[in-house]
Amino acid sequence: MGTDTVRAGAADETADLRRQQRGWYFYDWAYSVYSASVLTVFIGPYLTSVAEHAADSGGYVHPLGIPVRAGSYFAYSVSLSVVLAVVAMPLVGGAADRTGRKKPLLAAAAYTGAAATTGMFFLDGDRYLLGGVLLVVANAAAAVGGMLYNSYLPQIAPPEERDAVSSRGWAFGYGAGAMVLVANLVLYSAHDSFGLSQGQAVRICLASAGLWWGAFTLVPLRLLRDRRARAAGETAPDGVPSTGLRQLAATARDMRRHPLTLSFLLAYLIYNDGIQTVISQASVYGSQELGLGQSTLIVAVLLVQVLAVAGALAMGRLARTYGAQRTILGSLVAWTVTLAAGYFLPAKAPVYFFLLAAAIGMVLGGSQALSRSLFSHLVPPGKEAEYFSAYELSDRGMSWLGPMLFGVTYQLTGSYRSAIISLVAFFVIGFALLARVPVRRAIAAAGNPVPEKI
Repeated sequence: MGTDTVRAGAADETADLRRQQRGWYFYDWAYSVYSASVLTVFIGPYLTSVAEHAADSGGYVHPLGIPVRAGSYFAYSVSLSVVLAVVAMPLVGGAADRTGRKKPLLAAAAYTGAAATTGMFFLDGDRYLLGGVLLVVANAAAAVGGMLYNSYLPQIAPPEERDAVSSRGWAFGYGAGAMVLVANLVLYSAHDSFGLSQGQAVRICLASAGLWWGAFTLVPLRLLRDRRARAAGETAPDGVPSTGLRQLAATARDMRRHPLTLSFLLAYLIYNDGIQTVISQASVYGSQELGLGQSTLIVAVLLVQVLAVAGALAMGRLARTYGAQRTILGSLVAWTVTLAAGYFLPAKAPVYFFLLAAAIGMVLGGSQALSRSLFSHLVPPGKEAEYFSAYELSDRGMSWLGPMLFGVTYQLTGSYRSAIISLVAFFVIGFALLARVPVRRAIAAAGNPVPEKI
C-alpha cells in the first residue's frame, strides 16, 4: 500500500507538472503575437510614417522640444521602453519571489501591455507622440511579463527536460504568430474589399494583437501555480529583510557570489541585443532601404514565424546531442553570416529578402529557447524570479544599445545598410564571451545538478 501511495503521488506530481507546462506554453501563444505582428511587422513602418507626416520641412519631429529625425523616432522609442523595463523588472522580480505571488503580477503586466497595444487602434494622422507612449508602455510591459513567465521554467520542468520544454514554448509562440499574421495578411492585402483604408487595416492589425494577448493570457493564469509566500518578517536568503529596494540590492549582491552565472549573462546581454535589434528593425530596413511593400514584409515575417517553429524544435534536438552551449554558439555563427548577407541585399527584390527571412527563422527560435533553458540551470533554487529579472535585464537591458546604435548610425549616415551592418559586432563579441563560460562548473556552483549534455 505504501509503494502504491508513493507511485500515485509521483503520478499526480507528474500530471500537475504537465498541466502547468501546458499553461506555460499558452503565455508564449498569447504574447508572442505582439512581437510578431506589432513590433516586428507593423508598428515600425507605421509609426515612422506617422512621424514623417508630422515632421517639419527638415524631416524632424520635436518630442519634448528635442529634434529627432522621423526615421529614427521608432528606434528611439524602443530604446526608451527598455529603460522603463530596466527600472521595473528587478523590483517586480524581487516582489514575485518575496510574496510567492507571480500570477497577479503576470496578469498586471500582461493586461497593461494588452491595453496599450489595443490602444494603438487610435494611432492615426500625426499622433506620433501617442504612438511613442503606447509603444513604450506595451514594450516595457511585455518585458516584465516575459521575465515572470520565464521564471516559471525551473519550477515546471526538471533539468533534463528544460531544453525541450523551453523549445516547445518558443514553438507555440511562433505558431501563434504565424496564424495571426496569415489573418493580418488577408486583411491588409484585401483592405479595399473590406471597405477599409490601408491605415485602418494596419490599426486593426495592431489592436487585434492586444486583444489576442489579453484573451489567451487567461489560460496560463488558470493553469500555473504560485509558490508559498515567505512568512511575515522572513528575511531573504542573504539575511536582508524582504522589502522592495532592499530585495533589489540583495539580488545584486547575491549575483556577485555567482560570477560564472554573471559571465553567461554578459555574453547573452551582448548577442541577444543583436537578435532583438534585428527583430525590431528588420521591417524598417525592408521598407525604407529595400523599398519593399507591407505585404512583402508580412509574408517575410510569416516565413520567419513558420520556420522558427521548426528551427526551435530542431535546435532542441541538436542540444540533446551536442549540448545547449555548443548549439547556441553554432547559431551565433549563422546569425553573423546571415546579417552580413543582409547588407548586400538588392533593393526591390522580394525573393532575396524571403531567403534572408528563412535563414533568420531557422536560428531565431532555437537560439532564444536554448539560452533560456541554459540560464535556468544557472539559477540558485528559490530565486527564479529575481534571477530571471536579471536575465530579462540582459534580454532587454542592453537592447536599448542596439536600437540606439541603429538609430544614431542612420541619423549620421542616412543609410539603413550602414545601420544594419553595425549589428554584426554583437554576435561576434557574444560568441567570444559565451565560448569562455565553463557551463558545467557554473551549474554546480549555483547548487544545481549538472545534466549529462549541456
